[in-house]
Amino acid sequence: MLRNLFCSLLLIPVLAFGQIKGERPMIGISCGQTNGTAKLKLEYSDAVIKAGGTPVLIPVTTDSLALRAILRNLDGVILSGGEDVDPARYGETPHPKLGQVNSVRDTCDFLLAHMAHHMNIPMLGICRGEQLINVAFGGSLYQDIPTQCPQWKLSHRARSKGDEARHMVNFAPDSQLAAIFGITELQTNSYHHQAVKEPAKGFRVVAWASDGTPEAIESIHDYPIWGVQFHPEKMVRQGDKVALRLFNFFVRKADTFRRAKAIHRNMLSIDSHTDAPGAFKKNYNIANRTKRQVNIPKMEEGMLDGQYLACWVRQRASNEAGVKQATERANLLISRTLKQIEMNSDRLELARTPADLARIKAAGKKAIFLAIENAYGVGSSLADFERVHRAGVTYVTLCHSSNNDYCDSSSDTIKRWNGLSPLGREAVREMNRLGIMIDVSHASDDTFWQVLKYSTKPIIASHSSARAIFDHDRNLTDDQLRALAEKGGVAQACIVDIFITPQKAGTAPGRGNATLSHFMKHLLHMIKVAGVDHVGIGSDFDGGGGVYGCRGDNDLINITVRLLEEGFSETDIAKIWGGNFLRVMTEVQCR
Repeated sequence: MLRNLFCSLLLIPVLAFGQIKGERPMIGISCGQTNGTAKLKLEYSDAVIKAGGTPVLIPVTTDSLALRAILRNLDGVILSGGEDVDPARYGETPHPKLGQVNSVRDTCDFLLAHMAHHMNIPMLGICRGEQLINVAFGGSLYQDIPTQCPQWKLSHRARSKGDEARHMVNFAPDSQLAAIFGITELQTNSYHHQAVKEPAKGFRVVAWASDGTPEAIESIHDYPIWGVQFHPEKMVRQGDKVALRLFNFFVRKADTFRRAKAIHRNMLSIDSHTDAPGAFKKNYNIANRTKRQVNIPKMEEGMLDGQYLACWVRQRASNEAGVKQATERANLLISRTLKQIEMNSDRLELARTPADLARIKAAGKKAIFLAIENAYGVGSSLADFERVHRAGVTYVTLCHSSNNDYCDSSSDTIKRWNGLSPLGREAVREMNRLGIMIDVSHASDDTFWQVLKYSTKPIIASHSSARAIFDHDRNLTDDQLRALAEKGGVAQACIVDIFITPQKAGTAPGRGNATLSHFMKHLLHMIKVAGVDHVGIGSDFDGGGGVYGCRGDNDLINITVRLLEEGFSETDIAKIWGGNFLRVMTEVQCR
């Protein structure tokens, strides 16, 4: 009865989803600038309209606040052609054959490229736009092909006014652009004298003219960014149906992003696990956009409503001194987290219940939930659970990577309790009584099964993925996923690189070769096994989490895009992004 009631409440905001299907995606196109006049050739906007999009012209400005406001209303960005990019941007002095540059436009377009990337807005660069994307993300250019690359014999610029240079472009068969165009060879126009030299990190050249000149780049890290050196918009104007495929694809991609944003506006989303409090030291402010994965600007960019900040405590000696040190550490992290909320009370609030999350979102703020990762940090007495509950803690992870006084860990090779200890069984009963969710991520298999047996309330795995996809002790087996679901619980798929794919040789721990696509295999498998009502997302950001394509809070919307592309309904996406977890929270907190 309670579960059905909660699901009905969850679906109230979803009623607005029917309004998002008939709209056309808004495609921003960067303008050029001449003598104080913004300019853009009509071929760009015409191609967008022909593909089903609505073009929006982006003026040349260096006002970052204005550009950010414009981008918030866009679903795709096209960086258009024009002047050469200033070589100072990639650390070179001007070549004698360098063409006209426009420093104001460079600044504008660099801001656009970086801001659009932060927001994960699909981005297409054309001619100068392709070159600018490459430079903006750390690559370089040949400033003049004829003098710097005499081995490339093709003419890439028209020899006379009104003429058009043309040549064949060959796409890498395994590239996204080859799939988009549906062919690996395309006769194109050519209007450039510069080309990509060193591809930016995270990009690769995927097309070449017959003489070897680079003609296109794309992201290799699952970000929606493409660039072509030729002018497909002119080809569309000339009736080229193959060139139109690029705009058709881009507008569809933008439309999916538009739908993803609409879903996030109308649902309650929550990331069930991060380790952000470890960074909350003197002078730190979560309101600043930094390289850390969790902060307010990134939550806003990724349209995330609620974030769990877990107070992680390292396992040390289980004696009186060790427990005292652990509880002091947990208390300090809780205090520092509450201080961050207090410092940013106009943008953050502490949440304890699903109703809090809904209220905080309605107020235009972000919700912060508290957890303790490792019950060692709670203390050694059952009374300590009531103390942390009063402080705002709504779930406790029973252990971390070593056994403790409560249970055995999945990462410890020596069994201490063969599952739960006597104190651990009492803690399960006490957390059930208090309405604290029990988290079995990091728990050994024996611990998992015993918690499931002894708990009278549904349990959670706040950040665990699928062992059937990658055999790692931190992941859940199919039997565990099914059993968790049968008891009404929820498994939150984890985005930690080394839990998703084997470690890549020569890389730092936790920084292998996993991408968003690898994570999606885990998420989709978990949904298939446990059911769409029993799976969610727990990133473990700022604690080892992050893969290419999903490196921080701002990238979480990419998961929504992927779910839409997989055919999931808006209602099911709302369940995955928070509904399932909040249902369990509701059931656990009803005493």
